[in-house]
Amino acid sequence: MSLPPIIYHYFRLPLPYVRTLALQERLHQLQLLQRKSGTHKDILLLLQHRPVYTAGRRQKEPTIRDERVRLTGIGADFLMTTRGGELTYHGPGQIIGYPLLDLSRYAPTMGARDYVCRMQKMLELHLKEAHSIPFIPLGHTGVFLDATTKIGSIGVQVRHRLTSHGFALNITQEPIPWFDQIVACGLEGVSAGSVEGAKQKDVRVEDEIPGLVSRFGRVYGREMIKMKTEDEGEIGEAIATLEAEAEEAGNWLTNPRLSS
Repeated sequence: MSLPPIIYHYFRLPLPYVRTLALQERLHQLQLLQRKSGTHKDILLLLQHRPVYTAGRRQKEPTIRDERVRLTGIGADFLMTTRGGELTYHGPGQIIGYPLLDLSRYAPTMGARDYVCRMQKMLELHLKEAHSIPFIPLGHTGVFLDATTKIGSIGVQVRHRLTSHGFALNITQEPIPWFDQIVACGLEGVSAGSVEGAKQKDVRVEDEIPGLVSRFGRVYGREMIKMKTEDEGEIGEAIATLEAEAEEAGNWLTNPRLSS
């Protein structure tokens, strides 16, 4: 029996993290409800965030209180999340992927480890095939250009066999000064890299989307179909509402305190 397609949507403007988190939760609840009748959709959201530092579920508020104060002081949001992993950064110039998939559709049911391994392979394939950028395996989750440079991160959550959160891939150099403010993912001595930095030429985020979508479908064995929000009922309405909010907020302007 063939698997249904994954519908995907790319948000053109950077999104606030809290509202995007709420969208994921809303779509998760709709999937749970619609799964009872077998009508639920698998979804891939692709986007950029407005500057935000997020802590994973391993970390607790008392231990990172000082970091919260310091990082919000340079103009970013700061939030605790339920994903795996530790402190990291998301912002413009970085592609975020939030796959909302039902792992029970795979026979046998795909486990969390296989799910994450495929995600890492997808990012590695994109770097290799789209940009001829080499990477090295280090035994850590995520994608590394060398022993001290990380270009892609993964942090997921699986509830009721439904996935949320996902991956981040640094495309332009814009995220790098923000990453330099923290020890990302708890990896001492590791700095952030980007496609643009590795190639030493300008790269546009929107140009990466078709290739990422295609490789995502290949690695997970699924057809990928661009979402028509007007045809997707409550799912489409929730996505269109957030898209409208992003349009109203306008584009992100680089923080002059970190652009030098």
